Amino acid sequence: MKKFVIFDLDGTLLNTLEDLKDSTNYAMCNFGYQKRTLDEVRSFVGNGVRKLIERAVPKDCQNVDECLECFKTHYSENMYNKTAPYEGILEVLKELREKGLKIGVVSNKFDSAVKELCEKYFQGLIDIAIGQSDEIAKKPAPDGVLKAMEILGAQKEFTIYVGDSDVDVETAKNAVLPCLGVTWGFRDRANLSGADFIIDRPSDIIDVIMSV
Repeated sequence: MKKFVIFDLDGTLLNTLEDLKDSTNYAMCNFGYQKRTLDEVRSFVGNGVRKLIERAVPKDCQNVDECLECFKTHYSENMYNKTAPYEGILEVLKELREKGLKIGVVSNKFDSAVKELCEKYFQGLIDIAIGQSDEIAKKPAPDGVLKAMEILGAQKEFTIYVGDSDVDVETAKNAVLPCLGVTWGFRDRANLSGADFIIDRPSDIIDVIMSV
């Protein structure tokens, strides 16, 4: 049985896609650019908000920084509009807590948003939440995961990483951790190639952690 679990946030614990789309399109409209569909935004996320905006703007865009700041300002004020935990996630986190596991979250979303979202939706269930910042290299670099483990006092042989994308699989490998891939998020099963385990329901998280 593992004693520590590190989760990705967007697409793993929280369905944030609609709010990300709305803030992306707010920035696009503000600068006169074409709005993006939900599926397009789904394909753009996973590597941090700068990459999201770089992928959303026209190829010849000269004001990516301004678009990014517009997005971040709007998202900071609107990130709770449609976002919610995936069905069954709260119950899983509570059960992990009851079993004595320490829980961390590491995301490529900017750090203040990660901390605020975890506080709002998972108060008392998350021990440490780390997002993108100047001090922490974004995933798939292992820096955030290793920092979370340091804070938790976690050893690699007792830790598992859980995420929904190829970025998460690579992050786990870079941190030398087993990876549990989930299929209910922003990527399909094919993107989870290389994960040690792949599951389709949040309740299966418990079974995997208890069995390894």
